[in-house]
Parts: sequence; structure tokens; C-alpha cells
Amino acid sequence: MDPRSSAQDVVRCDVCDTPVPPLHCDFCQTNLCKACVGDHVLDFSKKHHLVPFQDRGSTPNYPNCQKHSLKQCELHCEQCDIPICALCVSSKSHENHEKIDILSYFEAKKHDLQTDLQELDKTVIAKYQKIANNITVQKADLNKNSKKLATAIDKHGEVWHREIDTIIQKMKSDLDEMDAKHLAILNKQEDEITRTISEITQSIADLKKLLDSNDVSRVSAYKSRIAEFRRLPPKLTVSLPNFTPQKINPEQLYQQFGSLSAFSITTEEHGYSMETSEAGSSPLKPLLDEPRIISTIQTQYGGFFNGLTTTSVTCPSDEEIWTCSYLNKMMSLYNLQGKLVKSVQTKSGNNPKGIAVTRSGDLVYTDNRDRTVNIVKNTQIQTVIRLQGWRPWGVCSTSSGDLLVVMDNITGSDSLLKELDQEGRWTESILRKATRFSARF
Repeated sequence: MDPRSSAQDVVRCDVCDTPVPPLHCDFCQTNLCKACVGDHVLDFSKKHHLVPFQDRGSTPNYPNCQKHSLKQCELHCEQCDIPICALCVSSKSHENHEKIDILSYFEAKKHDLQTDLQELDKTVIAKYQKIANNITVQKADLNKNSKKLATAIDKHGEVWHREIDTIIQKMKSDLDEMDAKHLAILNKQEDEITRTISEITQSIADLKKLLDSNDVSRVSAYKSRIAEFRRLPPKLTVSLPNFTPQKINPEQLYQQFGSLSAFSITTEEHGYSMETSEAGSSPLKPLLDEPRIISTIQTQYGGFFNGLTTTSVTCPSDEEIWTCSYLNKMMSLYNLQGKLVKSVQTKSGNNPKGIAVTRSGDLVYTDNRDRTVNIVKNTQIQTVIRLQGWRPWGVCSTSSGDLLVVMDNITGSDSLLKELDQEGRWTESILRKATRFSARF
């Protein structure tokens, strides 16, 4: 208990608990009443020295020697930092060592203790209490900030849910609109067929009456509609809509939803700072210390010496990869087992320079010769853009769905390329005219 804020009991005899004992054994550090003194001093296994209680602590209690247990130490060896007795000195085991009187050493140590006590009691403990209070405040701030962020995440999640609900309602509305159009077409044809069937039925009845009639004028006035009825109505083939769900990419969703910034703790010690950082919730995976080979695939592009080296690779999913070569007009899709899934030929018949896959899974490729960036949707190839004065090379799809294209612009490129073909090498003048940059579409 804190002596400054609690009541203190009277001093009592350490043997019988009698209050206010008049005596104290300085060697045993025991408070004694008069009735307990006799039994205490009769314990000959220990030394005893009785003094009045108010004079307790006045008798030095010399320690027993570590080597000579029956001797008391009256000196202290500075080099060995241990108490020694007279036998230790005479044995010359501490010869040439600095020795001081043990009481002087005792007083010096008590002075150090008093200094430490004052610093701990008046300065150090206050600083620790301040740090402890600051930690309490930081914990409260941490809890408050965590609740704030959790609320923000929940609100953002509600926005996402509303957007998803809006998309679902829009798709259902589009489906209802398509159904209404299809149904209107079917109803219209059904009405026409029903009317025609009614007309045919009436014609059959009229023909039967005419066959049974002897009225020459009525039979002569008959106009055949058989040619009209032979023309059957067009057959309607309704292509029913399908729903094709996109494959959910959790990492991509995580990246689009948001991220938590990393937190750091700065530790200040002895005049310098040390910062400890922890990663936040970034969707980016850490780099591997050692590359891990998942699969080895043998493509149709044989190798460097036959000019069919694989030059570009892109992954539409974790199970498939697209590959191409600068000297082959085909782009090939392989699974991880090395099986060719399908191949796509470039629209122009030229060789692709770069390939990529969009967020929706469509293949994109650049055609350097006709200066186009193209996208493959199912089996149809659409030209996204045809460049003027620039030649596209590499291409990649950004997280926002844009295309990042690397292009070259060489002034007078046609004549320069012809000059390159004749000389078989790049000249310094040509290289100085070449520039390269990236553009987004």
C-alpha cells in the first residue's frame, strides 16, 4: 500500500506481536519485547546484538566470507568487487588489488542507494506514469479510430450493395423489355395466323357449298386463293437471351473496394528514432523470395533459331494463358496442362506485337504494321483505334479498364525502314529520330 495514502499500524514484537517493543537485535533485524529477549539470545546458531529500538541499525552487520565461512569480512576488494576477510588478505589471493574498509564501501553504497531512491521516487516513476497514461489515451484513440473506420467500411459496403442492386434491377428491366418485344412479335404473328386459319376455314366452307351448287354464275365468279394460302408465314426462330456471369476475382474486388493504409510506430530512444511498420490491407501480394514454377508449357512457337520464339504472355485466369510470337500471325490460348484450347488469327494477317487481357476477359492485341489496337470479343475482332503517325507495340489493361499502349513515332518511318532493310543495321541518325511514350485509351 502507498504509505502516503494509508494508515500505519504500531510497531510490534516480531515473536509475540506485543505492541511497541523496546529492543531490537541488529544482527537478526528482529524487534523484541522484554519477555522474548531471553529465548532469542539463547539461539547460539546466530550472533546477536541487542540495542534500544530507537538505535536500531547502528551496529554494522559484517558479511561472512565466501571462502572462510567462520570469518567476517571487514574489507572490500575493488577489483573483484567482493567482500574479503583477513585470511583472504594473508593468502595473497588479492595481492596488488585495491582494498577499502567495508564500512566505507557500505556508506558509499548507501549514498548511491539514496541517490537512486530520490531519482526513482521523484523523477523516473512520474515519467513512467505519464507514459502509462499516454498509452491509456492511445488505446482509447485506437478504439475510437477503429470504430470510425469500421463505420466507414460499412457505409462504403452499403454503397456497393446499392450499386449491385441497381445493376440487378437494370438487368431485370432489360430482360423484361426483351421479353415484351419478343412477345409482341409472337402475338402479332399468332394473330395473323389465326386470321388466316379463319379465312381458310371459311374458304373450305364456301368451296363445299359451291360444289353442291348448280348456280353457274356463282361458280363462275369464284376466285381461287390457293396461291395466297400456299405462301406459309415466315418461321420465327426466337433466340432466347442468356445470362453469362463474369468470374468473380476476389483480389480485384478487394482492390476496387479500397484499402487500409499501413500503420507505423516510432520508437524514440537515446536520441534516435526507430520506426516499426506493419502492412495495411493492400491487395497487392508480396514478392516471393524464390520464384515458384507452377507449370511448364511447350507452345507451338518452336524456338529462337526458327524465328518463332514466344514473345508475349498474358493470363486471363489462373488456369489459362495467351501467348504469341512476333513472327506468327496466330495467338494461342493454353491451359496449365499445356493443351491448346484455341487459336485466334489477327484481323489483318499481320503478326501481333503485344497482347493483354481486359478485366472482362477479352483478348487485346496490337498490330504494328496497320497501326491498330484490336480487341477480340468471342470470335469477332474489333478495331479499338487506328493510330496516325504512331506504331503500337506493347499493351496492357489497367485496373480501371483502360488500355495502356506503348508506341513508337519515327519521323519519315517508311523511308527509314527501307534504309534499315538495305543496310541491315540501325544507324545513329535513325536512333536520334526515334521517340517512345505511353498513351492511354
